[in-house]
Amino acid sequence: MNEFMTVSSLLDNDFYKFTMQNAIIKLFPLAKAKYEFINRGNHFFPKNFANILKENLQKMSKLRLSNDERTFLEKNCPYLDSTYLDFLKRYQYNPKEIYISQNGKNLKMHIEGLWSRTILWEVPLMATMSELYYQLTGKKPISDKKIFSLTKEKLKKYKELNVKIGEYGTRRRYSYQVHKLVLNLLIEGKYPFFTGSSNVHLSHIFSKKPIGTHGHEWIMFHAAKYGFKIADKIAMENWLNIYGKNLRIALSDTYTTPVFLKNFDKKLSTLFEGVRHDSGNPILFTKQMIEHYRKLKINPINKKIIFSDNLNPHKVTMISSFCKEKINPIFGIGTNFTNDVGLPSLNIVIKMVKALPEKTKKWISVVKLSNVKEKSTGNKNMIFLAKKILHIV
Repeated sequence: MNEFMTVSSLLDNDFYKFTMQNAIIKLFPLAKAKYEFINRGNHFFPKNFANILKENLQKMSKLRLSNDERTFLEKNCPYLDSTYLDFLKRYQYNPKEIYISQNGKNLKMHIEGLWSRTILWEVPLMATMSELYYQLTGKKPISDKKIFSLTKEKLKKYKELNVKIGEYGTRRRYSYQVHKLVLNLLIEGKYPFFTGSSNVHLSHIFSKKPIGTHGHEWIMFHAAKYGFKIADKIAMENWLNIYGKNLRIALSDTYTTPVFLKNFDKKLSTLFEGVRHDSGNPILFTKQMIEHYRKLKINPINKKIIFSDNLNPHKVTMISSFCKEKINPIFGIGTNFTNDVGLPSLNIVIKMVKALPEKTKKWISVVKLSNVKEKSTGNKNMIFLAKKILHIV
């Protein structure tokens, strides 16, 4: 029996999973979802990987929200009401929602169940897979001392650039320990440019407010329920109805940015503080957003763009230079903080592939088109249909 466990708290997850879960419980409590593991990097998994992963999932089923963790959420996230926190207090992972098989070095996996339950699996599952992979393949990282030194160099660079930085690195971290080491550096250094971490558990440990927006699956589900053309718009309106003046960053690339901008009207562009960029050319995207705001007579200097697409110091330098005195950039650094240890990081994702909205009896395939082909996911026929409906060449 493997004694190794990578996730030791129910809150060791990205913040946006909890905010989406709360919204799902309020608006779509009976909706169901299916997720699928996608091995983008064609990685080979070591012998017995699936069984050891299953052991870890069984251990995760014993996790519960502690009273101290609940108090932390009440204090730092007042928009998560007591009804939701009561739900979370009773919540436990159910490994029966996950189907895993291994054929040689290839791994297959999908998740199925109520959307309000299964939404929490993706991030800790990926973090577990990543850490197990390095442990079981015996791949040795650089020393903690070198990781410390490398991170300090990056922070020195970000300080010189005078940019705002958040930490978004849970799902593809090398290990929990490396993640904690990096975050400890960020917080102990008292860097004024550090906005916080998307990891709720580590935010709790270091007494910082967690940060986050919402994920593509929020909009993908709305497409299944309401149609591709208005999915972005209704998803944003529903988000505002739940969170009001909180968490007002819109996700811009589920069905490509041009389609998003058609839905991002004067009212929504005014109410949302800004947008998140997660695919495609960041400079082109910035130009598109500035032009969009100006067309609506909104001053872009009062708006934010959160960049979160595979960032490193070089990219941050280039983007921040372009944004200067035009719009406010914030940078969500992920893998480059938590898995820059001298080894290739895993190129894996877990994405929603089907949804069963309430009052429908048939599963509907969902897709993400993104601004780049490599990040698009979903059934090929449905991708073709979505592009046809949205007039995407």
